[in-house]
Amino acid sequence: MTESYDDVSKIHKRYSLTLLTPSSKYHSLIFSAIISVITGYFILTSYFDRQDELVYRLPIMIGVLLITQKIDARLIRNREYSKALHMSLFGNMSWLAIALMGMAAFSVLGKPELSLLYVTEGMIIFTSFRLGLLTTTLGLSMRKAWAICFIQPMAMYLVLIPQEQWLPSLTDPVVLGLSATFLGISTIWSYLTDRAGRPGIRSTHELIQAYLASRGKNNYEEVESIIESRSSPSDVITSQIRFQSRNNDFRMVLPEVHPGPYHPIGGSNITYRIYQTLNSSAMVMHSVSDHALNLPSQNTVNEYLGTFSKNIVIKKGSTCTEPVTVTMNKARVTGMLFDKTAILFLSLSPHGMEDVPSNVKKEIEQLAINRDFERILVVDCHNAMGEEIGQEDSQDMLKAAKATLESLVTKESHQIEFGYANSKTMNLNSIDLGPGGLGVLCLKINGKKFFLGWSDSNNMENGVREHVVNYFAKNGYSLIELCTSDTHFSSIVVRTRTGYYPFGKITPPDSVAEWYYTIAQQAEKNLEPTSFEILEHKTNIKVMGGAILEDFSKALDRSLLLTKGFAIGSFLIFIGSLFL
Repeated sequence: MTESYDDVSKIHKRYSLTLLTPSSKYHSLIFSAIISVITGYFILTSYFDRQDELVYRLPIMIGVLLITQKIDARLIRNREYSKALHMSLFGNMSWLAIALMGMAAFSVLGKPELSLLYVTEGMIIFTSFRLGLLTTTLGLSMRKAWAICFIQPMAMYLVLIPQEQWLPSLTDPVVLGLSATFLGISTIWSYLTDRAGRPGIRSTHELIQAYLASRGKNNYEEVESIIESRSSPSDVITSQIRFQSRNNDFRMVLPEVHPGPYHPIGGSNITYRIYQTLNSSAMVMHSVSDHALNLPSQNTVNEYLGTFSKNIVIKKGSTCTEPVTVTMNKARVTGMLFDKTAILFLSLSPHGMEDVPSNVKKEIEQLAINRDFERILVVDCHNAMGEEIGQEDSQDMLKAAKATLESLVTKESHQIEFGYANSKTMNLNSIDLGPGGLGVLCLKINGKKFFLGWSDSNNMENGVREHVVNYFAKNGYSLIELCTSDTHFSSIVVRTRTGYYPFGKITPPDSVAEWYYTIAQQAEKNLEPTSFEILEHKTNIKVMGGAILEDFSKALDRSLLLTKGFAIGSFLIFIGSLFL
């Protein structure tokens, strides 16, 4: 397992934490109001036995809730009303839970009376919760957070609690002790988590705030600034196979840069940008690379795209072999030979895997050198969902690659014709498909037609590839492989564990197959005799590198470890208070 993959996988696991907030601000607005009404009802009826006051106290409390939510929105970073509502919802949920647990403790422990301490303690924890959120995710300094963390909880408390109980309930020594404890814990927790990433990450809170700004408001400048300051120049190679005929010019592109890290940051949409640069007549394949080769900013993407005119022609020709496919258990490798340049397509579909690790590519390259190939292009088909490739599957893939290369050496080369078509005129609109849509390359070799499909998507739902291959076979077409670009573009914020929809997750497999088949028929009509060129260019460009991923991962891990420790400690203190 590569270190960069391990760090990325750890970071990605934390993505699910961002799904804890409701998908809509209106949900938070409605639920916070409902929960506050339930809290007020139990406090007035169970703690004070004042059912007659529900009629006017609850409406006033709702009014106070809505006003203070607006006040919060004006005071927090970027004045985001939705975040103020989310904070209000979770704070009110904690207050309700504590009030109910106080009632439960009263019943279970057989206390003589239901103490107002639990209501006041709930308000204090509500306040402490706000203090933590205001400093970590909402961008306030500790001083400002202290100034406003009391506003909503205290205002609601004063509405619900009879006036004669204000002073006694708030000046009780136990209450003052609990207030100092919980607010102190929140303050220390905030201080320590902000410094958890040091020395690599100056402020963990700034990183979190920048991430949330990029996800919620498409404000990518802050995250890109943080990433770019830590990025360093590296030589990046981009290889292409260019097919030219009288009426068509098409390129199969294999960039070493990796899409990402996430939309709209850096090179998240790099595959479509390359596609556009090449006049929408290209398939941008997923190379064997990882997130260490992410471009850190959109400025860097523009700089990289500007180098595409500096290609060097490595080889020219007009013949190639028929495709060879070798399967070893789950692993499947399909290869073709253009003169002395071999191209291999690696897949574990329908079983799936994460990115092909770099050590597999290095071993395949060595196998190619041993068999006198001039160069080898290795494509990660990225066409089924799965975990990191295991040792057994990795060895099977290497065996299949070796057998494919050995078979290609014996194959006769033939003149080729090519045709290409894409979905540009089909107006496909599905949230599991990127803006580059679909493309199909048709190669006619030795009188036989072979098709290669591509989608500008982040992976493919398991089994979709096989469904499309079978559909083609039933119609007399030979589909040798389906590949995805691994784009990290997303037209919406996807609330799933992975953060994206693989192609075929939303679009029905039957529709996917029909789309590909329609495009393949057009590609077949476009067949013309062709020549090819192997192009290559090397660019010195800033990439993220593995160090920043490691630092991000450590910062998040340390912050969560601190959070767990403080949460457990706070819970134990609260449980102890139930016996007071």
